Amino acid sequence: MKLTSFGAALEVTGSQHLLEVNGKRILLDCGLFQGHRKTAMEKNAEFGFDASTIDAVLVSHAHIDHTGNIPTLVKRGFQGVVYCTHATESLCEVMLLDSAHIQESDAEYFAEKHPETALQPIEPLYTQEDAEKSMDHFKGVDYNERFELYPGIDVTFREAGHVLGSAIIRLDIKDEEDGQEKSIVFTGDLGRARLPILNDPHQPARADYLICESTYGNRNHDPIEEGIPVLARIINRTAERGGKVIIPAFALERTQELIYSLHLLDHEGQIPKNIPIYIDSPLASTITSIFKKHKELYDEELQTAFKTGHSPFEMRQLKHTASVEESKDLNYLIGPAIIISASGMMEAGRIRHHLKNNLEDPKNTIVVVGYQAEDTLGRKIVEQAEKVKIFDRMYDVKAEVVILESFSAHAGMDDLDTFVQSIEGLKKVILVHGEEDQSQPFAERIKENTGAEAIIQEPMVPVDL
Repeated sequence: MKLTSFGAALEVTGSQHLLEVNGKRILLDCGLFQGHRKTAMEKNAEFGFDASTIDAVLVSHAHIDHTGNIPTLVKRGFQGVVYCTHATESLCEVMLLDSAHIQESDAEYFAEKHPETALQPIEPLYTQEDAEKSMDHFKGVDYNERFELYPGIDVTFREAGHVLGSAIIRLDIKDEEDGQEKSIVFTGDLGRARLPILNDPHQPARADYLICESTYGNRNHDPIEEGIPVLARIINRTAERGGKVIIPAFALERTQELIYSLHLLDHEGQIPKNIPIYIDSPLASTITSIFKKHKELYDEELQTAFKTGHSPFEMRQLKHTASVEESKDLNYLIGPAIIISASGMMEAGRIRHHLKNNLEDPKNTIVVVGYQAEDTLGRKIVEQAEKVKIFDRMYDVKAEVVILESFSAHAGMDDLDTFVQSIEGLKKVILVHGEEDQSQPFAERIKENTGAEAIIQEPMVPVDL
């Protein structure tokens, strides 16, 4: 039995981990690499394995860096089943279609702006038709219900507390090679306790092998409770100077958490009563409607709110822009406003237009509420670049930039330590989904505190289990 990673090894994007056991090839996640355009195109176009040889895919959650290359997998010959939770299946129906639409739009834009490349046009990895076809392979399963994937291989999905429908995936295996029974836990992206909306992550009691994310393996976040008051102060000082608050946010989960937080601030009178709030992401609006259909996954506080007929995802001054024309109209807003738009790493979608139009005005504030992968526009802004390139033009970064890590949906250093140390019987911990400066110190703590072997997974280097 062995594990080979073809993405999210020494990096925080493009999750793809191949488990080979009992003659079966099982892919854990099948995500898109997100980063520098040329690098991303090259990495996403080549799997490093034959898609037709994959027997099944187990998906941890719906974020595109964990699911976005499933249509390509199907296009290249995958004929098996993609297993995930019911909420993840619902989310992928819209998110994969949106991913295809963005790729098609980018290809058209590039052809228009760079006609000299017409003989070698930029092609999307997959089309909207490909995305729709890939959904025929999906099968939603319930949380906490163990099922037989293949004889000798059972699977259970547990709450990961990261985004709606996210799962920690457990495999219980009778290894035909040595006759031993083995258990593997794959965290996917591990969430944090006490996050709004979702239940806390499940804590496994025992496992032989742990495939663990390490995004923040050596860094803690600000306390969750501090996020909302800090957001209020940002909004108020920006409004006082007549500026706009621009928030690049992942369409899944982060946008819904922000709506919920703004609702609380408005209800308590902590932000200007009449400040308009725009959700400028049709995908985020659609995902919010999916959230409303999965109330069974909310934590107790939010379930209570819905039982009283109170919807935390609705506000009188909250507006969802649908058309391109409505989005463009936001360019002409006068006075304070809050604009939440995708994508979260600022690499695609409408957020680039809002940055183009607002980055050079010192009255405005850009609020970063999520992880920014290496080489993304978001990472450049976080690292205080004086100028950034958007749509083939350089822009001065004059707006205030605030990094609000308390909204992170990833487990921090202490959360990860507690999670690993609470699992009994660990033999090996394989660290994925983390840059080396985060995974290396984490690996050292694992060895010291648990005695288990800690391996920092390298791309395409098999690890025996």
